[in-house]
Amino acid sequence: MATATSAAEADRAETPAQGRLVEEKLLLRYHRDGDLEAREELVLRFMPVARQLASRYRHAGEPQEDLVQVACVGLLKAVDRYEPEHGGGFTRYAVPTMLGELKRHFRDKGWAVHVPRATQELVLKVTEALGTLPAKLGRSPRPRDIASAIGSRPEEVLEAMEAATAYEATSLDASRGGEHDDGDWTHADTLGAEERGYELVEIGETLRGTLDALPARDRIILRLRFEQDLTQAEIADLVGVSQMHVSRLLRRSLDRLAAAGAAAA
Repeated sequence: MATATSAAEADRAETPAQGRLVEEKLLLRYHRDGDLEAREELVLRFMPVARQLASRYRHAGEPQEDLVQVACVGLLKAVDRYEPEHGGGFTRYAVPTMLGELKRHFRDKGWAVHVPRATQELVLKVTEALGTLPAKLGRSPRPRDIASAIGSRPEEVLEAMEAATAYEATSLDASRGGEHDDGDWTHADTLGAEERGYELVEIGETLRGTLDALPARDRIILRLRFEQDLTQAEIADLVGVSQMHVSRLLRRSLDRLAAAGAAAA
């Protein structure tokens, strides 16, 4: 316990310059000597940074721990790709790498429907602003506040917020809840279905005279084809003619009906 306490106190007492020095030493141990313990220690040191970056997107509709895992993937890539001999500071390399991994995750893996790349990028900027602006403003940000922060227009911010609803799809079989708590009331129940019957009634009324004027066999063939959805081969077997003859009769009948429909219009 005393050792853990002493280590925690040492971390708190560590200055930024000392922290950078420790990080560079760990990076050298890993890249030069293949020290995996140094790699693990680096990851642990930067876990708070990964969590902080992931929290910028907490309004994006994904579990926070999932976002932290994505940020950690970016952290591991930064540790593996960083070149200590070039200097520049690991933090300045790791932060953009983790943010890039988060943005790539949202862009390539998260959207339930296709959304243009530019709109996806704008959604991420809006989401990040929603996470940081309340602390600065002391209230919930308005669209014009977000637009000013990200250098965009309020209407573009509103479009991005609307597009964000396409990030996660809800199953049509999911329960709508509410007063139908038995789970039988789903989103699919709210969808209308195309009623082919109404269209057939309208067409039938328009072309009734022409249909009645067709030979009885032609009317039967039309009903078998378009009301019962039989194939020409099936109709040929039922009527007792060749499939080619059925095709010719159908074409002749449809031409007559099309002419009648055009005249009625």
